[in-house]
Amino acid sequence: MAALNVCFCSKLPPFSSPTKPLPLRRNSPSQFETVAPSSLLRYSAPQGAQIRSSLSSLCESISKASVLALLSASIVFASDPALAFKGGGPYGAGVTRGQDLTGKDFSGKTLIKQDFKTSILRQANFKGAKLLGASFFDADLTGADLSDTDLRGADFSLANVTKVNLSNANLEGALATGNTSFKGSIITGADFTDVPLRDDQRVYLCKVADGVNPVTGNETRETLLCK
Repeated sequence: MAALNVCFCSKLPPFSSPTKPLPLRRNSPSQFETVAPSSLLRYSAPQGAQIRSSLSSLCESISKASVLALLSASIVFASDPALAFKGGGPYGAGVTRGQDLTGKDFSGKTLIKQDFKTSILRQANFKGAKLLGASFFDADLTGADLSDTDLRGADFSLANVTKVNLSNANLEGALATGNTSFKGSIITGADFTDVPLRDDQRVYLCKVADGVNPVTGNETRETLLCK
């Protein structure tokens, strides 16, 4: 906005005094003489320079106000790192959706209902993050660290969750429909209560399931309905 104001103000056309032909004074029926320039002051433009000066001052005030607003917003997001990943922050609206965020560090952040749809999140670090209702729909989480995370109600539909560290993660009510794969993932202490898993995935996870979730107190095997 500040840049727009500056550009607009810089293109204000300069004011110029309109020129008028010098009037002729009739001295006699057959003789005219040119009126002296000093008598033409009443024909000059009405304070054109002052008008331009006023407009310039107004534009400058608007530009300064815009810059201050942007600076204030930057300070707010800098003071709360969690806000930086939400829509409208300095990273841009929806920046985590459809992005290559390989190796990105989101550890300990509050990212409730954050949209990571179709993003590449290989080796990303989410350790201890609050991801309630977050969407990882069709995302690639290969090798990511999701240990100690709150993933209640998160959407892993069609996601690649292979070789992911899910130890002590709380996935109560999370979605894992379609071709979601947990192959090679660590699920010690993870809580899969009410997670709709495919039969083949449930059988696979039951082979490696162990531990108790430190938050819910539920045994991983029990939440997977292992026999």
